[in-house]
Amino acid sequence: MRKERGRKPRKKVCTFCAEKITRVDYKEASRLKRYITERGKLLPRRISGNCAKHQRQLTTAVKRARIMALLPFTIE
Repeated sequence: MRKERGRKPRKKVCTFCAEKITRVDYKEASRLKRYITERGKLLPRRISGNCAKHQRQLTTAVKRARIMALLPFTIE
């Protein structure tokens, strides 16, 4: 195996921390859509770049938005 050379990947910044959002609201469906794949699954922390606190809030917000029919459970 060859050792990778070049630059290290930049650490992703939590968008909620950057915008100083304290609570993730389930009613903001347009914001939540960015963290869902085309199949309707949630993006993990390592891909979305969220901090642990906001990722937990995001998960519950997406689940609530799905129950309130603001977001689909699956996209076919």
